[in-house]
Amino acid sequence: MTFDVNTLDFDKGGGLVPAIVQDDRTEQVLMLGYMNSEAVHKTRDTGLVTFYSRSRRTLWTKGERSGNILALVSMTADCDNDTLLIRAIAKGPTCHLRKISCFGDRGPTGIGFLAYLCDVIKGRVEDNPDTSYTARLLQGPLAQVAQKVGEEGVETALAAVVEQDDMFLSETADLFYHTLVLLAARDKKLSDVIEVLESRHRQ
Repeated sequence: MTFDVNTLDFDKGGGLVPAIVQDDRTEQVLMLGYMNSEAVHKTRDTGLVTFYSRSRRTLWTKGERSGNILALVSMTADCDNDTLLIRAIAKGPTCHLRKISCFGDRGPTGIGFLAYLCDVIKGRVEDNPDTSYTARLLQGPLAQVAQKVGEEGVETALAAVVEQDDMFLSETADLFYHTLVLLAARDKKLSDVIEVLESRHRQ
């Protein structure tokens, strides 16, 4: 919680504030709901994102029937204290149409796709190594994955010097992928690397 609940301006919206929910890992916008003071307190106290239903005029916790909950990570008020940004971890599809987001089912894009790809890679750990290249890397010796990162790094550098854009981008994608696999093999996350970069940026 990065604000004082008592500073929220519920009067402007007739007792409610809009709450934008964003996936904490992929940055994808999942849904928009409304909260009154009681919903904000319940969300903070239970760790489960809870809204106020304007049609039924009652509180409802996301996933209370479907099981597709939104686990609270943080709540932040905007500069006018009349809108909330909620970062959460979605357990299952957020939309009632069983889509990832109420704003479409395309999935995370941009930099958020890397976080999604990390989840996909992690999910390959138990797959059959005979049919999954990722599983084969994860279940093999760590040195093998590390070697692949080294090879892809050299190939990326060479492709950059040759100045063939398609080859350079393809090799860079291979380098990114194998680096993410190496992170998973070391039980580290992309967010761990981002924290290091952010720390360096602040210095």
